[in-house]
This record gives sequence, structure tokens and C-alpha cells, in this order.
Amino acid sequence: MFFCYKTATVYTRPICLYDYHNNRYSSIEDSTTSSFEIESRASDMSKMAANDPASDDSKFLFLDNDFRNSGMAQADWSAKKMVWIPSEREGFEAASIKEEKGDEVLVELSNGQKMTVNKDDIQKMNPPKFSKTEDMAALTCLNEASVLHNLRERYFSSLIYTYSGLFCVVVNPYKMLPIYSEKIIEMYKGKKRHEVPPHIYSITDNAYRNMMQDREDQSILCTGESGAGKTENTKKVIQYLAVVASSHKGKKDTNAKETASLLAYGELEKQLLQANPILEAFGNAKTIKNDNSSRFGKFIKLNFDVTGYIVGANIDTYLLEKSRCIRQGKIERAFHIFYYMVDGAKDKLCEELLLEGFGNYRFLVAGHVEVPGQDDGKMFHETLEAMEIMGFTEDERIGMLKVCSTVLQLGNIEFKTERNNEQATMPDNTAAQKVCHLQGINVTDFTRAILTPRIKVGREVVQKAQTKEQADFAIEALAKAMYERLFRWILARVNKTLDKSKRQSSSFLGILDIAGFEIFEDNSFEQLCINYTNERLQQLFNHTMFILEQEEYKREGIEWSFIDFGLDLQPCIELIERPNNPPGILALLDEECWFPKATDLSFVEKLMNTHCTHCKFSKPKSLKDKTMFSVLHYAGKVDYNGANWLTKNMDPLNDNVTALLNNSSSPFIQDMWKDVDRVVGIDTLTKMSESSTPSSTKSKKGMFRTVGQLYKESLGKLMTTLHNTQPNFVRCIIPNHKKMAGKMDANLVLDQLRCNGVLEGIRICRQGFPNRIVFQEFRQRYEILAANAIPKGFMDGKQACCVMVKHLDLDPNLYRIGQSKMFFRTGVLAQLEEERDLKLTIVIIAFQAQARAFLARKMFSKRQAQLTAMKVIQRNCACYLKLKNWQWWRLFTKVKPLLQVTRQEEEMGQKDQELQQAKEVAQKSQTELKEITQKHIQLEKEHTQLQEKLNAETELYAEAEEMRVRLESKKQELEEVLHEMEARLEEEEERSQSLQQEKRHMEQQLQDLEAHLAGEEDARQKLQLEKVTTEGNVKKLEEDILVMVDQNNKLLKERKLLEERVADFSSNLAEEEEKSKNLTKLKNKHESMISDLEVQMKKEEKGRQDVEKAKRKLEGELADLQEQLADLQAQIAELRSQLTAKGEELQAMQARLEEESGQRAMVVKRVRELEALLGEVQEDLEAERGARGKAEAARRDLGEELNALRSELEDTLDTTAAQQELRAKREQEVIMLKKTMEEEVRSHEAQVQDMRQKHTQAVEELSEQLDQAKRIRASLEKAKQALEKDSLDLGADLHSLTSAKQEVEHKKKKVESLLADLQSRFKESETQKGELGDRVFKITAELDSVTSLLSEADGKNIKLSKDVTSLGSQLQDAQELLADETRQKLSVSGRLRQMEDERNNLLEQLEENMEAKRNVERQVSSLNMQLSDAKKKFEYISGTVEQLEEVRKRLQRELEAAGGEYEEKASAYDKLEKSRGRLQQELEDLLMDLDNQRQLVSNLEKKQKKFDQMLAEERSVSAKCGEERDRAEAEVRDKETQALALGRALDEMRRTQEEAEKSNKALRAEMEDLISSKDDVGKNVHELEKAKRSLEALVEEMRVQMEELEDELQVAEDAKLRLEVNNQALRAQCNRELQARDEMDEEKKRQLLKQVRELEAELEDERKQRGLNMAGRKKMEGELQDLEEQAESAGRGRDEAVKQLRKIQGQMKDLQRELEDSRVAQKEVLVSGRESERRAKALEAEIMQLQEGLSTAERTRKQAETERDELSEELASNTSGKSAFSDDKRRLEARISQLEEDLEEEQANVETLNDRLRKTQQQIEQFSEELQAERSFSQTREGARQQLERHNRDLKAKLQDMESQGRSKLKTSIAALEAKLHHVEEQLDIESRERQNGAKTMRQKEKKLKDLTIQMEDERRQAQQYKDQAEKASVRMKQLKRQLEEAEEESQRVAAGRRKLQLELDEASESNDALSREVSSLRSKMRRGGEPSFGGSPRRLGSMGNVSASAGRRSRNNDNCEIREGEEPPPPSTPPLEQQAVNGETSPDE
Repeated sequence: MFFCYKTATVYTRPICLYDYHNNRYSSIEDSTTSSFEIESRASDMSKMAANDPASDDSKFLFLDNDFRNSGMAQADWSAKKMVWIPSEREGFEAASIKEEKGDEVLVELSNGQKMTVNKDDIQKMNPPKFSKTEDMAALTCLNEASVLHNLRERYFSSLIYTYSGLFCVVVNPYKMLPIYSEKIIEMYKGKKRHEVPPHIYSITDNAYRNMMQDREDQSILCTGESGAGKTENTKKVIQYLAVVASSHKGKKDTNAKETASLLAYGELEKQLLQANPILEAFGNAKTIKNDNSSRFGKFIKLNFDVTGYIVGANIDTYLLEKSRCIRQGKIERAFHIFYYMVDGAKDKLCEELLLEGFGNYRFLVAGHVEVPGQDDGKMFHETLEAMEIMGFTEDERIGMLKVCSTVLQLGNIEFKTERNNEQATMPDNTAAQKVCHLQGINVTDFTRAILTPRIKVGREVVQKAQTKEQADFAIEALAKAMYERLFRWILARVNKTLDKSKRQSSSFLGILDIAGFEIFEDNSFEQLCINYTNERLQQLFNHTMFILEQEEYKREGIEWSFIDFGLDLQPCIELIERPNNPPGILALLDEECWFPKATDLSFVEKLMNTHCTHCKFSKPKSLKDKTMFSVLHYAGKVDYNGANWLTKNMDPLNDNVTALLNNSSSPFIQDMWKDVDRVVGIDTLTKMSESSTPSSTKSKKGMFRTVGQLYKESLGKLMTTLHNTQPNFVRCIIPNHKKMAGKMDANLVLDQLRCNGVLEGIRICRQGFPNRIVFQEFRQRYEILAANAIPKGFMDGKQACCVMVKHLDLDPNLYRIGQSKMFFRTGVLAQLEEERDLKLTIVIIAFQAQARAFLARKMFSKRQAQLTAMKVIQRNCACYLKLKNWQWWRLFTKVKPLLQVTRQEEEMGQKDQELQQAKEVAQKSQTELKEITQKHIQLEKEHTQLQEKLNAETELYAEAEEMRVRLESKKQELEEVLHEMEARLEEEEERSQSLQQEKRHMEQQLQDLEAHLAGEEDARQKLQLEKVTTEGNVKKLEEDILVMVDQNNKLLKERKLLEERVADFSSNLAEEEEKSKNLTKLKNKHESMISDLEVQMKKEEKGRQDVEKAKRKLEGELADLQEQLADLQAQIAELRSQLTAKGEELQAMQARLEEESGQRAMVVKRVRELEALLGEVQEDLEAERGARGKAEAARRDLGEELNALRSELEDTLDTTAAQQELRAKREQEVIMLKKTMEEEVRSHEAQVQDMRQKHTQAVEELSEQLDQAKRIRASLEKAKQALEKDSLDLGADLHSLTSAKQEVEHKKKKVESLLADLQSRFKESETQKGELGDRVFKITAELDSVTSLLSEADGKNIKLSKDVTSLGSQLQDAQELLADETRQKLSVSGRLRQMEDERNNLLEQLEENMEAKRNVERQVSSLNMQLSDAKKKFEYISGTVEQLEEVRKRLQRELEAAGGEYEEKASAYDKLEKSRGRLQQELEDLLMDLDNQRQLVSNLEKKQKKFDQMLAEERSVSAKCGEERDRAEAEVRDKETQALALGRALDEMRRTQEEAEKSNKALRAEMEDLISSKDDVGKNVHELEKAKRSLEALVEEMRVQMEELEDELQVAEDAKLRLEVNNQALRAQCNRELQARDEMDEEKKRQLLKQVRELEAELEDERKQRGLNMAGRKKMEGELQDLEEQAESAGRGRDEAVKQLRKIQGQMKDLQRELEDSRVAQKEVLVSGRESERRAKALEAEIMQLQEGLSTAERTRKQAETERDELSEELASNTSGKSAFSDDKRRLEARISQLEEDLEEEQANVETLNDRLRKTQQQIEQFSEELQAERSFSQTREGARQQLERHNRDLKAKLQDMESQGRSKLKTSIAALEAKLHHVEEQLDIESRERQNGAKTMRQKEKKLKDLTIQMEDERRQAQQYKDQAEKASVRMKQLKRQLEEAEEESQRVAAGRRKLQLELDEASESNDALSREVSSLRSKMRRGGEPSFGGSPRRLGSMGNVSASAGRRSRNNDNCEIREGEEPPPPSTPPLEQQAVNGETSPDE
């Protein structure tokens, strides 16, 4: 504002200020604005918008403040004491306080209802002024009710955006609002937050401005529940940025007409906006809560350049819900694209895609579910248009739609099961044909891959039939994987389109839109991942809003009490993502995925056991399923169902189908499935199920990564990106679940506000200081408000801010001063900004006033000057009017033009002279042209030479570039090798962990041994108790023997009576003896077979132990080989690192070369500058030459004038004295002129000599510089050639190393494959071993049954013996009665009948015995067959062992070869070290040369100091590089020493482990000795069995015990043989004694008759007991008559029969003992069988099948026992066994031939059994006859009794001896055991100490490993620094090369200039000689002209006058030329002479 002095008017103009804070221009009016106007900004804008009829959108943004500003509302609020009370329906309800009663308050609601409420439940209400406030942080009463009321009021007023402190809250309106138009975007563009109402545009604009000002990356996080509007707000953010930051916005106005021909306006922005519809079509779906729910998370990253324009974009997605494409809820839809395609595709496209109706697709569960207000067909065409804009080709679009149609068709494939088995079939393959047509694959291959996929088992590939469930699962998995790959392909294609790399981006702005927190009825793995993501985002929000804020207060030293808002989500996050100690949910899930036989139930159980005490984990109260568990998230408790989690985490696919798709005829499908090798297929799963360790399938790093691992990794990257940005939060809130506009569920909104931390954010915003500004910026920005407060001079920023704040009179509660910045509460900075704006307006208005006053004064002075000029013009006009008619004036005007006529002749002469001069100039120019053409030709030749040199240099540069590319590729390869080594290091860590687990296992085994020792002690005590009981039994046996002695006495008396009858039976007994001998032979054969079987079993067990030992040896050797391989690989890695160091040194050398080339370029530049100086010097020379020519011309003119003057003087000498005086004066003047001429000539010559000297010096200096440059270039070329040679050598070494590495890796792969084969063979041997154990178990069971049958046979034999004795007594009675009385015939006949019955019973018993024997024989034959099978398997195992030995030898050979290669590499490394030393020496030489060059360059010019500084920096860098290289070498040496120390520590650990194993073996051996000592006693077998059961886990110990038991069995067998020999001797003695006592028997016959009568009474009692057998006895009456006749003949053989009976009894007792021993062996075999069963748990399915076969075999065995006589049923049982074996045959095809041989052997055994049956029947008949003869042989029993007595005595003596020996042995063994126990305890203590030491060493090693990893990271960083330095050095090398080339060019130019100067100097010398000649001629003329001559005429005088006039004209012309050219003035002319000459010319005429 200023005042104009003339017109007295006020000028007011608006001016434009640049606002640096907001990066925009703002207009300031001249008139000042008040704070009231700023506060009423919103109302003014709303009124303006209301006045504008076109703007109806103002009501959706601006408030209506009529009510809240009215006094009535304020008075009503204060009068009623309004408060909020809780309400179930509305959340909170308004009420007025009527009365207060202590803790209770009486309130009245709005409807008039009164109620009493507790004071604590009441919440205060804000005044009406704060109704619908834009920022809830400004509320006076901040509580839940106020926040909810504010949001509700704004929502009902269609104001959906509200600020809440530092972030924005958005409530979904469920309707379209007109607040997103271009006009609204313009309104928000460049505005501050408080200048416009809340909007997503305001948040976006602030983020954009902060990014541009602070150069800090920004992110906008749209979070909230599903359906809250996150996706829509994301779209609006992109829309706003596309308009604001468009790179084409400047072209809109200027090139509006040319947009049709050029690219579309804002092509990138348009593509960015069109990318969203494509992603929505393929990734969004209709859910219960949301019609357009994003079923994937996305992070959109917009890249901006320095000017703020969008230069590109990138989209990352997270966790696509791919299961939605195969199943959905009832009201929900699959992804939109399916409905768009089916509804929108028409005609040809429909036929091409093979589309059908909605109801024909099984995957579209609910058919065509429509979305309200959406046309699927229209959306389909919009999606296609968006694809076209994004640059998708037609083939790509068709390929995408074909994949979608394929997914739908896959759901229509149906499978059915076959009737006989569970195999799946495809009866109708129509859908499969469509799928194959769409995907371009073969139908038969596809169906085969689905129904019978090929699986690799070991080295063989097997086709496995799939069940219906497996086929359905494979189809669904294929559909999901196909859709997921399509989505990933679309995303990559979109990113490729949006990636515009023309301009480099400087910063980015990211928008996160991810699925919100959800709680469904059935929450699965996907929900856990989504909720885990929301937990991390909420933690970021809390961290940003609460923790970082308060931590910054502490850091800045502000007085602040830390407020804990209770929102730490770390426990829940650790529960999900923690890797170990204890592992989280995802870690446990990954661990379960590796374990075989793992199920979802086992995963949940492990989860329960691990986290049962975690605060965020719990079991659900109502367990619907065993796989349920609960997690307490920040938004609530969620019940998860763990079903199918393992499958979802592994995400398996049918790799047969994926291989087909990879080979599809469609290139689009091939591109989609190009990474098939990363698919988890059926092979991988089967291998995982076979292996029990996680490392078995983890062969390659990255081959199989679970979904959980990938998602966790991607989420971690996202969180790091978000942590590196400044986040801007937008909290989206869903108002209701009914999708109704204008309705708000209060409780739902309150829950979301609590979960999102809205209230806490407002509270900390109010309590804290959210606005902060640095001291310098505060002073710079607001110093205008306190201009006079800060004194002049320096003042610290903090002090200045304190002074400013004091001057501003701010409340101390509103601000805090920290260490580096000022902190303000909300609104304070806005107030300061307003005051600053006011101050700026005042200052700018004053400045405008001053400027306008200055302009007005200037205009005023201009007007004054104009006024004076007008006056002058007026005055001149008046004068002209006065003089116009004056006569003299008219004469003057007419005469004045005539004054120029006299000058025409002079002008003509001047023209002629100018013409001559022009001709001379033309001639000169022609000569110069010729010279220039010659120079041009020379220059062209030099140019061609330079061009050739340049081409050579470019070729050298191209070669260097190729070398650089090769080195970079080698560097990349080495980096890959480094990554592989890191992976191997991880595997080594896993191995160390497995070793620790084995160590723990050994500790557990030691504990078990201690428990076993305690059990042995208990067993010893039990043995002592049993010893006492056995002693009691022995006493009882002695009493029984006495009773038997009495009975024997009685029998001896009867013997005499029966001797006669015995003789009759003797013949029969002989036959019976022969039969019994045959039976005993058979029995011995069976026993020998059994013993052989046992021996073979023992041998097999020994062989198995040997195999296991060999296996352990091989495993140990393999471990050693692997360690050696690891060492070799580490050495190779070190060599490679050294090679990389060499490569880096090469790069450094190249960088130095480039620096030298840069120096050369600088030299060239200097040469050019010198050439420029030379040009200037040449120009000076030319100027001097011109001046010299002019001086010569002047001299010539003067000479001519002198000659003329001389002639005139000679003519006028006689005239007057005055003329003589004049002549004298002129002569003096001539002399002076000559002197001046000579002086000028001398000066010119001196100048020329100086110029020559300078030129020669400059040329010499340039030549020296050129020579030095050439030398430098030659040395550089030599260094370059040496470096190239070294690089070639290094490349060859590298190539050899890489080839060696490949060979080593190939060998390693071979070893791994061999290992896998060995493991598979070992597994097969274990399965065979399990089968053998099963067979052993069967055999033991059969042996148990045989032993039971044998015991029954023994009992029956004892009964038979008793019956025989009774029959003998009866026969004797009958004979006596027949001899004495015939009356007793009837009684005898009855007795005979009874005997006959007994005989029949005996016969039946014998038949049963024979059947039992047959069964035993069958079992023995089966055992033989099994033994043959076992032998074959043993031979196979031995073959495998031999193969293992061969593999071991081969590995040793390969190791030796690897050692040789290592030595070769070591020698190559030594060569590299030598080459490095040579290179270092050359480097030092080069550095010396460089120093010399630098000194020369510094001498040339002072301007080279900068270049010297750069070189000094380069030297420092090279020194640093050298130091870092030395440091790296030292670190490498340290690492090598550490590795050696670690290797030694590992060796020590292994030695300690071997010693521990040896001690354990010794303990086991001692234990086995104890057990064997107890076995020698032969007691307490059952206790030993119990002890063995307790030791079942210790497999190897039991094997050793088995071997010792077998040795003891052999000892027992030897003892048995000795006893048999003794028995035979005793029997011989008995026979002798019997012969001696035959005579005594006759005397005792009478006594025996009396005893027979007593026996008859006993027989009557027995008849009563045997009443059931009376029917059989009647049959014997007829036979008894025959027997009576034969009785006499049988009496003779009776004695022999009794002997045979006794022998049989002894043999039976021996058999019983042997049976007991076999039982013990059987029990031991049972124990080993059970152990083998435990080992074979991995093959449970096969064991179940074998158990079924066992059950069928047992059934058949029982049937054989019940139906012994029927051979057909036996055959049936064989066939049933055969059928059982046929089942095994189907499962084990490799054993078919063996089973067939077994069947043939069984048939042969059946035939032999039939033969034996016939023989046994004949023997039974013979035996019946012999039994009759035995009755007469009872007298021989007395001798047997005596023998038994002797035998009993011997046994008693032996028992006593054994007891004494046992006691002594027990005592000694107990003492030895105690000593050994003490020794074992000491060893345990030692081992515990060693274990502690081992743990310490392990910890130290772990620390060392950590240090090593840190060092590796440091080395990587150093390598990166080296790379950067190498790049810089390469750039400098290029510069030096250019400078060298330029220096050479300039040197050539200088040489040419030198030649030119030489020519010019020659010419100058020639001209100088000519001048000297002329001067000499002039002098001679002067001498000659001294003679007088007076004969002149007037004509001569006239001619002389003309000459002088012409000379004067020439001199004047020369003067004019010299003035025109601006050169030095010529020598002074003589105007008086000229004047006189003119006078002289005119005087004669007159």
C-alpha cells in the first residue's frame, strides 16, 4: 500500500509468497487478517460453497455451526448438568443430574425417565461448542462416551472423516458421497491440515508434502476390520496422488491439441488407476461382511523423483485366500473374475473358453450369487479394458481366462472307487478333456498322473494307485495352485508395466491395504496368518504412537512420566512367531511338517504341552474337536481349528501333473509353471514319511519352504519397510454388520475404538507434545516474531529459542525445550504460524508501500524532465518563427551546402588509395588462403592419425570392459558360493544340535543302567528267597522218596508171583523196545534239528550284530568323510575369498590406471591451454607485424617526404635565410625521426627476440611434457599388459577351481546318493529283521504249544506207568486165582474188562501223543523253512555289507583324490601369492611414476593443485585398501586358527564320547557276567525274564547277553550229555543187580500175592471213579481170554519192558529238562523279538498285515489240533496259510519265488507226515501188544527203585555242593558288583565333569561361531566398500585415459603451431633483412642528397607539391586506418610541414 503524490490515490495489489513449510505459494492481501477470520475459515468456506449452487458436496465436508455457536444451547447444557450414562442399546445415553446421594446420582433421561446410577459409571459431557468437532483431541472431556457421540453425530451428518490426534478415523457410510471429485482434490491440494476439513485427501497431501520437504519415505496404513472401507480409501489415495503428482500436468494446457498424436495424457497415472480393477477382479470376493472384500493383502509402493512426479510403482501382495476358488460360504462368492467371465463372455470367446452355466460348476457352491448394484457382464468388459490399458496382449488375456475356466472345469472331474479295492477311477472324462484342451496337455497322461502317479522309491520309479480321497485332494490342490500362480503372474505383469525406469526415484510413498482382523465360526491357518499380520501392524501403531513418542521425550531430556497404555502385543506375537525356547505356533507347525507319522492332532497336542502356561494361549472351554486351541489376540479371543494345517503349510501338489503343465503346448502355461522344481510333490512327502530326521529331505537349500516360513519372511520385509518410513494411520471403522447406511451399532464401534487404540492415541496426543521442530528451523521460521529480542552476533540455537519463547510470552505448559528441538502441544504451532503470517503480511505491505513510493517518485521526475523538454522545444519553435523571414538567415541556408564542393577531389584520391589497399589486402588474403589450405591438409592428416589412435584406444577400452564384465560375473558366482557355504554352515549347526541330542540320549541310558542295577539287586534278594523255598521242596522230595521205597518193597514181593507171566510178555516187550528205540531216534533227530535251529538263530543274531557293527563303522566313516568334505569346502571357500581379494586388487589396479588416464586428460587440457596461450601470442605477433608494417609504411612516406623536402630545400637554398633556418629545423626533425625509427626498430627486434625465446621455451616445455606423457603411457601400457596377463592367469586359476569345485560337488552328490542307497538298504534289512522277529515270535509260540503238549504227554506217561503197575498186579492175582480157584474167573474177567478200557484210554493217549509229535514235526519243518529263509536273508545282508565295504573303499579313494586336488589348489594358491607380490611391486613402481608425474604437473601450472589433492585422496584410499586387505588377511588367519581349534575340540569330544561308550560296554559286560553267574545256579528264571523286560530299551546290551546265554546253554548241554552217560552206567548196574536178585524174587512171590489182594480193594475204588469208562471195558473181555493164553509167553518179556519203561522215563525227564532249557531260550528269543518289534514301529502297516496272517495261522493251528485225524483239513489249513502268504506275496513282490519254494517244501512235508502217520499207526498196534507183555515185568521195578535211591543220594550230594558253590559265587559276585558299582559311580562323576566341560566348550564354540558370523558380515560390508571404491577408481581411470588422449592431440597441435611459428619467424627475418636493406639504401640516398642542386622549374615544384599532397593524403589515410582498428597510434606526423606543402603548392599558381 502506498500514496501517490500527484493523484493522491491508494494502490492495493495482492502479492504471492512462497511458503517453505508447505512447499507452495500463498496469496497475501494488503489488508490485514485477524485471528477471528482464520478461526471462522470453515464457516466462510461452507457459506461460499452454499452460495455456489453447483457445490452440493459442502454439507458432506463442512459443519453447520449455528447450533453449537448459539447461546441457547450453551445455557441449556450448563443449566441441566448434562452427563453420559451407560446404555446396553445405545452404548451411552444423555441424561441430566437431578440429585446426588453419596456415591449414587439421580438422573433424568431425555424421555423423562428417572433412574439412579453409580457415580463411577457417569461420564462427563462436552459443551455444545465441541459438537461434531473435527479433531477429537480438542475435546475437553475425553472419554469413550464423548468420542462415540462425536463420531455418531458426524456420521449421521454424513461427515465420515474425523481426526483423532495424529491419525484419521473413517466410518464406512455404505453409500456414495460426492466428496471425491476433481474440485475437492483441487481444494485440498497444498493445504495444511487445519485449513481444510478432515479427509483422506488431507492425510495423503500431508504425507506427500512431508516426503518432498524432509526427503523421508512415507507410508499410509489403512487398517480395520473387514468391510470397514480400507480398499476404497486406498483407491482414493492413489487417485489423489495420480492427480497431484502427475508428470503430464504441465502439458495439459500447452499441448492440448497434440495429445491425439502423442502418448495418452498421464499414461503412468492411468495405468496405476487401472491396475486396481484387475487386482480386484482376481483377488476380491463377496463375503458376509463385505460385498467387495479383498481376499489378499497388498502394499502399493509409489516412487517419486526429486521434483515430486510419479516415476513408477510396485505392488506386493500377501496371503491370497486361494481356497476360496474351490469352496465358499452359503451367501458368499468365489473371486469376482469367475462370475464376470461366465456372465460376460459371449459367442466365440465363450466357445473358446468352453464355458457353461453357473449351475454346472461344482466349485461355484451357491451358483450365481449377485452383488447388489453390480452388473457382472459390464464389469467383465471393464476388466478387459483395464488389461488393454495396462498393456496386456490378446494372447495373455485369453491365457488368463483359460486358466480361470480350467479352475472351474477341474471341479467337475468326478472320481469313483472300484468294487474290489479302494482305487479311484474316472468313469466320465469329459471335464478332464476340457481341462487338457484348455491347458494344452494330453488327456491320457493327465488321467494317468492323477489316478496312478509315478513315485520314486529309492532308485526305482513305481506307479502308485490313488484312492478317491487322494484324487479329490490332488484336483483341489491343483486348482488352488493354478489360480495362485495366475494371480502371481498377473501381479508380476502389472509391476512390469508400472516399473518406469526412465527417471530415477528418490523417495516413495507406500499404501498398505491388508485383510482386517476376523473371527469366523471355523478359524483355520489362513485366519491365523491374517490375525498375526494385524497383530504386527497394531504393534507398529502402538510403537509409533505411544512408545517412540515417549522414548523421544526421554531422549530429549523432557520431564515426562512414562505412561503405560497396556497395549504391548509382543507376548502374542512371540507366541506365534518365536523360533525356539520355546518354539511358537509357526515353528511347531514347521517342525511337525518334517516328522513322519505327524498329524494335526499330534501338532495340537504338542502345542498344548508347550504353551499351556502362556498368558495368550488357552484351551477352549467347549471342546468340539480335539484339534481346537485358543489364542488371545488384541481384538479378542479366537478359537482355531488345527485340522489340515500340516497340509496347508506344506501345500503339496501332484508333481506328475505339474511336469505335464511345464511341458504344455501353450507358452503362457509354460511360463506359469516354469519353477516346477520348487513344488512339494508326492516324492517329497513319501521321503519325508520314510525318514525320521528333518535333514533327510533337506538336501538343497530353498528346495522346500513351508507356507508359514514364506509368509513370515514376506511379513518381516514389510515391517522393516514400514519401520523405515514415517507412518500415517487411517483407522477404518465398520458401523454395523447389516451394511445399512445411517445406522451405527454403538457397542461394535466401541469395541473397534478400544482395539485400535483410538482413545489412547488421543490421550497421549493431548498429554504429550506431538508437534516438534528443530532449533535452527524454529529460529529461522519464527525469528520474525521476535526480531529485536535476539542480539546481533553469534548465539547458540537453544539460547536463541529460549529468548524467542520468552519474548513471545508463551505459557510454559504449552511447550518443552529438549536437547535438539522444541516440543509443542497441539495447536501451538498453528497459532505461531498465524502470527507469523500476520507479521509477514505487515512486512510485505510496508515493502510494497516503499516500492510503490519509489516508482511514483521516478515517474514524477520523468514527468518533470518531459516538462522541461517541452519548454525547450517551445522556445526553439518560437525562435524559428522569428528567424524564418530574416534575409541573412536565408542566405546562410543557401550558401552552407556549397561549402562541400572543394572537398570532392580529395575524396576521389582517397577512394583510389582505398582501392589499392583493397587489392593489396586481396593478394594477402590469397597468400594466406594458400597457407591455410596447406595447414588444413596437414591437420587432416594429423586428424586421420589421431582417429586411428582413438580407434585403437576404443578397442582397448572395449577389451577392458569385457574383462570387467567377466570379473563381475565371477564375483557373482563367488557370492553364490558364499551363500552355499552359509547354508552348509547352517547344516553343520544342525548336526551339532543332533550330537547334543545324542549326548542327552547317552545320559538317559546311564540313568537306565542305574535303574537296571537297582533291579538286579532286587532280583538277587528274590533269588535268596527262592533258594529257601527250593530247600523246603527238596525236603518234601526226600519224604516222597521214602514213601516210594516202601512201595518198591511191596512191589518186589509181588514180583516173584508175576515172573512167570512176565516171561510171556517179554517177546512183546522186545518188539515194543524196538519201536521205542525208533521213537527215541526220531525224538533225538527232532532235538538235534531244534538245536541246529537254535545254533542257526544264534549265528543269525551274531551276523546281525556284525552287520550293525559294520553299519556303525560305516556311519562313523561317513561322518569323518563328511567332515573332511566340509574342511575341503571351507578351504575352497577360503581360496575363493582370496581370489575375490585378488579380483578386488585387480579392480583397484584398473581404477588406478583410470586415474592415470584422468591425469593424462588433465595434462592434455593443460596442453590445450598452452596452445591457446600460443594462439594469443601468435595474435600478438600478427598485431606487432601489422604495427611494424604500418611503421614501415610510415617510414617510407617519411622518406619520400624527406626526399621531396630535400629537393625543395635544394631549390630554395638561395632564396632566403628564413628558408635555411626552416631547412635546418626540418633536418633536425628528420634526425629525430631517424632516431625514433631506429629506437622503434630496436624495440621491435627485442620484442621479437623475447617472443622467440618464450616460444622456444614453451615448445621445449611442451615437448618435455609430451615425452613424459609418452613415457607414462608406455609404463601404463606395460602395467596394463602385466595386469591383463595376471587377470588371465587368475581367470584360468578360477576356472580350474570352479571345475574342481564342480567335480567335488559331483562326487559329493554321488556319495549322498550312495548314502541314500545304503540307508534304504539298511531300512530294508531292518524290515527283514522285523519279519524274522515276527517269525521267531511265531516259532516261540509254537514251541510253547509243543512244550505244553509234551508236558501233557509226560503226565499221561506217568499215568500209564501207574496203570501198567496196577494191571500187572491184577494179572498176577488173576493167574493165581485161575491156578487156585476157577471161581474168580468172573472177577478176573471184570478186571480184564477194566484193563481193556484202560488200554483203550492208553491207546487214545498214545494217539494224541503221536498227533502231538506230528504237530511238532510240522512245526520243525516250518522252522526249517524259516531258517532257510533267514539264511537267504542273512546272505543278502552279508552281500549288502560287502557292498558297503566297497562303497567305503571307494569313498576313501575319492578322499585321497580330493586330497591330491587340495594339494594342487594349495600350489595354485602359492602361485597366486607370488603373482600378488609381483603385482604389489609393480604397483609400487607405478606409484613412484605417478609421484614424478604429479610433481611435473604441479610445476607446469598452479591449477593442478586440485588434481594433486584428488591424487592424495586416492593414495589414502589405496592405503586404506591395503590396510583393510592386511586386516582381512589377519582375520582370515584368525579364522583358520579358530577353525583348527574347533576341529581339535571336536576331536576331543569324540574321544571322550568313545571312552564313555567303552566304559558303558564294560559295564554291560559286567552286568552280563552277573546274569550268567545267576544262570549257572539255574534258579530264578522268571526274575531274570522280568529284568530282561526292564532292559528292552538297551538293545545292544541284550545282544551281548544273548551271546553269553548261548555259551552257557552249550555248557548245560555238555552237562546233560555227561548225565546221560552216568544214567547209562547206572542202568547197566541196575541190570546186573536185577539178575542177582531174580533168585530173591521167588521167595517174595507169596508176599506179593498178599499185596495183590490189597491192590484189588484199591482197584474197586478205582472202578467207582472210572464208571464213565465201563462201556469201553466190556470190549476187553474177549481180548482178555486171548491175553490169558498169551500171558505166559508175555511174562518173559515183561522184565525187558520194565527196563524199557524206565529208560523211557529217564529220557522223558531229560526231555523235560531240555524243554525247560528251550523255554528259557524261547523267552530270550521272545525278548529279542519284542525289541525287533519296537524297532519296526516305522512299518506298522506291514506288521498289522503280518499279525492278521498270524491270527489266521493260529486259527488253522487250533483246527489242526482239534482235527488231527483228517488230513484234508490239514491240507486246508496249509492252503489257508498259503492264502495268508499270498497276501504277503502281493505286498512283497520281490519274495514271490521264495514263497513258492516254501510251498513246495510244505507239500513234501505233508507227504512225509502221511508216511509217518501210517508208521505210527503200526507202531501203536505193536505198542498195544507190548503193553500186555509189560504186566508180567513188574518184578524188575525193585532194582530200578534201588537205582533211584542211589541216584537220589547222588543228586542230594550234588545239590549241597551246588548250593555251597552258589553261595560262595554269590558272595564273590556281590562283592565284585559292589566294587564295580563304586567304580561306575566314580566314572559317572568323571563323565558328569567331562560333560560340564563339554558344555562349556560348546558354549565357547557357539560364541566363536557368533563372532565368526559377525566377522563374515563385516567382511561382506568391506567387500561392498571395495566394490564401490573399484567403481570410483574405474571412473577415474576413464577420465585419465581421456585426458591422455587430449594431451596427445594438443601436443600434436602444439607441434604444428611450432612449425607455423618457425615459418613465420623465417618470414619475419627475411622481411627484417629487406627492411635493413631499404634503410641502408635510404642512408646512401641521404648521403647523396647532401649535394646542392638549384635547377628546379615551377612545374617540378608543382609535381613536388602533388607528391607531397599525395603523401599527406596517404598519411591521413593511414591515421584513419589505425584509429579504426584500435591499435597503437603511429609515429607522430608533421602537420605544419603538410600545411606548408599545401601552401607551397598554391603559391606558384597564384
